[in-house]
Amino acid sequence: QVQLVESGGGLVQAGPSLRLSCAASGRDFSSYSMAWFRQAPGKEREFVARISRSGGITYYADSVKGRFTISRDNAKNTVYLQMNSVLPQDTAVYYCNTLPTDAWGQGTLVTVSS
Repeated sequence: QVQLVESGGGLVQAGPSLRLSCAASGRDFSSYSMAWFRQAPGKEREFVARISRSGGITYYADSVKGRFTISRDNAKNTVYLQMNSVLPQDTAVYYCNTLPTDAWGQGTLVTVSS
């Protein structure tokens, strides 16, 4: 099992960039595809982006395509989400997880003001 700790969230105005990090501990991080999800207030958790084990293949939800970039550093057991041109509708708690998903971490809150 991999334990996950998300960080990097905060309060930003619409437009600037933000980078989220997800530090993983446990065995075999590089053997997992990884993904970011988010849950906005009053809504269900939704998929944001995923990345293959080597980092060579990525996939994005339409709502973030062209603005967000997922990446990973297997040497550091960390996956990142670079968020550019953030919008108020990106406000949510952001979570990372393995694929298939396992236990959820505490997430990191991103609040984007207009």
